Amino acid sequence: MTELIHVSVGWPYANGDLHVGHLAGALLPADIFARYHRLKGNRVLMVSGSDAHGTPITIEADKRGVTPRELFEHYHHRFLETQKVIGISYDLFTHTDTENHHRIAQGFFRRLYEGEYLYRETQRQLYSESEDRFLPDRYVEGTCPVCGFIEARGDQCDNCGNLLDALELIEPRSATDGSRPVIRKTEHFFLDLPAFTDQLLAYLDEHADHWRPNVINFARNYIKGGLKGRPVTRDIKWGIPVPIEGWEDKRLYVWFEAVMGYVTASVEWAHNTGQPEAWKEWWYNPEARGYCFIGKDNIPFHTLIWQAELLGVKRIYVDDENVQLNLPYDVPANEFMNIEGAQLSKSRNWAVWLPDILQRYDPDPIRYYVTAVMPETRDSDFSWTDFVRRNNDELVGTWGNLANRVLSFTYKHWDGHIPSPGELRPIDRELLAKVEGGFETVGSNLEMVKLRAALQEAMRLAREVNGYLDRAPWFGVIKQDKLSAATTVYTALRAINSLKVLLSPFLPFTAERLHTILGYKKPLFGEQQITTYEETERSHEALIYDPSLASGRWEPSEIEPGQALEKPTPLYKKLDDSIVEEERSRLGQPTE
Repeated sequence: MTELIHVSVGWPYANGDLHVGHLAGALLPADIFARYHRLKGNRVLMVSGSDAHGTPITIEADKRGVTPRELFEHYHHRFLETQKVIGISYDLFTHTDTENHHRIAQGFFRRLYEGEYLYRETQRQLYSESEDRFLPDRYVEGTCPVCGFIEARGDQCDNCGNLLDALELIEPRSATDGSRPVIRKTEHFFLDLPAFTDQLLAYLDEHADHWRPNVINFARNYIKGGLKGRPVTRDIKWGIPVPIEGWEDKRLYVWFEAVMGYVTASVEWAHNTGQPEAWKEWWYNPEARGYCFIGKDNIPFHTLIWQAELLGVKRIYVDDENVQLNLPYDVPANEFMNIEGAQLSKSRNWAVWLPDILQRYDPDPIRYYVTAVMPETRDSDFSWTDFVRRNNDELVGTWGNLANRVLSFTYKHWDGHIPSPGELRPIDRELLAKVEGGFETVGSNLEMVKLRAALQEAMRLAREVNGYLDRAPWFGVIKQDKLSAATTVYTALRAINSLKVLLSPFLPFTAERLHTILGYKKPLFGEQQITTYEETERSHEALIYDPSLASGRWEPSEIEPGQALEKPTPLYKKLDDSIVEEERSRLGQPTE
């Protein structure tokens, strides 16, 4: 039966280029999962966008002497190009400064306000006398009171992951000029998180059996520590205006409105595709399942705070009192990916930037390696030595060489056509049963968002085919017994055809190439494109996935004897060991 699968992907701040931490934390896991479900024939809606608001944008804009809009539009465009090249197949990748997002986010605020889930409170906040302004949380740095990390931000510690109040920091300082701020009073709206305690505990209990232990434990411990109201407005000029008279100089807090983007982007997608009510199928049908793909620094926002907002709002554009917006079914948050044994740091340029490495390496080897070391349950490490080893030994040695040598042999000895096998032998049927069983074993891991295990299982099956070729007659008997060789080659090609599909969520570009070499005319997947949408006041760019041409299915399919092949070419390139030191030397170097 066709299922409704909503894939929500964490919104990256548009204040710098994407790096492998973004890829490993949210982008690639979401894409692999979405591609699998599309192959299964399920109806997938995968959305995200650039986070255009908040202090991460204004801080960087101040440094560069540009406006926040100029900065975020610059990086939003780069996000679109980068994700298209690496193959992140969004149904819509938009941004949070659209008229649609502003309107619906303000509607969320009004609903929560009318439901008495927002309250006003005078807040003590850090004020910079040298800059003559209140300092939003990210304009404050200091020592974390929990773990002692000296570069904690005013909203969160990147070292221990705890959410903070800027007033809790030890020896706080302005991130702009280093001055010591003073405390002054200001009034803000707060979200009454404690009012949702019982509902959130029940929600966590309901999903405990399929959530990752690190995620469910973090969320439960957060509630156990006692929920507190959190401010949803702030003293800043860049962002979505507070829709209350007299509050025109304040803006909605970025953490509060960005998560609403999963709904607003769904509405925008429905409008752009000419089916304005279609988004409701994923948000109001209780049979639909929503997944939030994020990094661990976003766990509290996507396991508790977003759920509280949804519970408080209940519904939008729907009058039925019995209808409730769906809460996420799963939040498969990943841990952090370190770089060469050290924590990723944008400020020190200790990062592997995607636009940079995509100039030197094809996308699938990057996707393969990041999946192979994906930080699903604990922090992992991106190592250039390991990248080269896995590319050469696994991607080239195990899978690429298997496909290329069988196809090249077939193309040479059967005039570019798939041979007729005659009757399959027990050894042939045994291999095909193992490989075709992968649609169940690999698929079950993908269903549970165990992506590393799924990839390992698919590669294990590729090794099975290599082992079969070592045992079955083909290469050495081509002149003496061409029929036996044909049987072996046909069996191997059927296995490769299935492996192509099993590996395609991880390696979509080379799967498409292999699909074409095998003689298929319709592509496995749809097309990605960058497009422009017109709004009332201005236009905006978006990345979309067009599924109309896709023909791939998550199932084994026989290949037809006599089917014409295209001339094979190697799928992957062997890498020289010298690149390890070349790439390491780029780490930590100052940027222009």
